[in-house]
Amino acid sequence: MGRACAGADPGLSVGDDAPAALIWCPFPDEAAAGAAVAALLDARLIACANLLPGMRSLFAWRGDREEAAECGALLKTTAALLDEAMRRLAELHPYDTPAITGWTACADAGTLAWLRAETRGA
Repeated sequence: MGRACAGADPGLSVGDDAPAALIWCPFPDEAAAGAAVAALLDARLIACANLLPGMRSLFAWRGDREEAAECGALLKTTAALLDEAMRRLAELHPYDTPAITGWTACADAGTLAWLRAETRGA
């Protein structure tokens, strides 16, 4: 069971029963991010994505320290679609091992209504 979101409507919660969700994922470039986002929007698995081109990523990969220019993407969906959206994103992603993280989130009533109207299910 989730806990109440601080300062939010008592009906909102975060955790397993939270109604909103976010996904973060870096891409090699803006074109790759845009293509994956378009497919997720068309499938109504997400309602929106914010693309952040020009992101500098520093990371460890196969025992070496690496650095790359990437495009970050923050995707907005419902908690009910989170797992399916993440699975589909992994299928669409050009990296062999994409770093896809997702979590449930608090959202105001207007945002929740928009997320539900623009995605399928939930």
